[in-house]
Amino acid sequence: MERRLFSALGAWKTKQGRQPLIVEGARQVGKTWLINEFGRREFQNVIYIDFEKNRRIGSFFEEDIAPEKIVRYLEGEFGEAIIPGKTLLFFDEIQACERALTSLKYFCDEAPDIPVIAAGSLLGVALNREQYSFPVGKVETLRLLPLDFEEFLWALGKQWLCAEIRLSCEQDKKMPLALHGELLELYKLFLITGGMPKVVSVYAEEQSLVNVAVIQNEIMNNYIADMAKYASPQESVKIRACYNSIPNQLAKDNKKFQYKVVKSGGSAAIFGASIEWLNFAGVALKCDKVTNPRLPLAVYTEPGSFKLYMADVGMLTMKAALPQGMILSNLEVDNTFLGALAENYAAVSLSALGYPLYYWQSDNTAEVDFTIQKDEQVIPVEVKAGTHVKSRSLSVFGAQYGYDYAIRISTKNFGFENRIKSVPLYAVFCM
Repeated sequence: MERRLFSALGAWKTKQGRQPLIVEGARQVGKTWLINEFGRREFQNVIYIDFEKNRRIGSFFEEDIAPEKIVRYLEGEFGEAIIPGKTLLFFDEIQACERALTSLKYFCDEAPDIPVIAAGSLLGVALNREQYSFPVGKVETLRLLPLDFEEFLWALGKQWLCAEIRLSCEQDKKMPLALHGELLELYKLFLITGGMPKVVSVYAEEQSLVNVAVIQNEIMNNYIADMAKYASPQESVKIRACYNSIPNQLAKDNKKFQYKVVKSGGSAAIFGASIEWLNFAGVALKCDKVTNPRLPLAVYTEPGSFKLYMADVGMLTMKAALPQGMILSNLEVDNTFLGALAENYAAVSLSALGYPLYYWQSDNTAEVDFTIQKDEQVIPVEVKAGTHVKSRSLSVFGAQYGYDYAIRISTKNFGFENRIKSVPLYAVFCM
């Protein structure tokens, strides 16, 4: 399975003044496979340590974290020579060993010729909750997310379709109707499978959706186990309740996260830390409300007003128990949750492109799903699940703030009219 992050890893390997690298991401997004595969392709050998599974090796780091001693110990432990520039040290689940995380500073300063990559599924949670000595300024970071729609097409062997999408997007020309229809069908399929590598791999092999929900449930159970492992019993109950409420939150007309939907009488004081846990763990995406869509967007957010999405759209479909036939139908079904599903898909896709997530709302009378900051522009983005795209929100936004152009994501083909750029749902990865 090809991942876009391979190119970023390659650039890191050849970079002048390379520092140890930390790859962050939620559990089950493929970090371990990606780094081991990168090591297999690019290095003579890989020394792989999983600090959650191998506590004995972790205990050695408690004694001395000088790179020279660590290298000598690992050579004896694995019976392999660690050759500068040719051996990759891979520290997996590094959040389970505080001193291993600290050791990255010394690898940067004292052994820069030894490439080191660390990965952590819950590194954000661990760093937020413990007094870890993080090697600030001595490491580089990359973030791995579930597969986006383009990577999904790669996994299905449809790279040529990606090229067609990018060509249409760059030239702003309509996709041939036959391809447009085929890509919308693949988009609907992606809403069911989502981008978890194991799910996509099984679907690509079996060409069947039968086992998709089974695997997604396994992943969900792993998330729940992490909540219990990395939080107190009282906190884990709150975290799970917030996570379970996401489909209900998105089903509302006003998708702003409401604590009372989690539990009657709920408040930020009770559940605020749980939201942050989900965000740090990478299993949920937080989209902040902006009160004034001006540059820079980050300084105009309204504290306490946000929307919460699942970090994988397939997990949302499974969690909501939305019938697969309703998603795959060629008819435009009158189901408001399909709009929420499309919006969650767009949030995941925009996040994969590196855009921080913001939305705009005007006195609860008009709402623009996303506002993105591109160069020196603020671009309003609307998401529609079908071809019925009429909406007054962009008009209200334009009357108050103006814009050079807006983007409307829907099932409609590429186009540009009345300062609104039409982007098909399957092409968000090009934006």
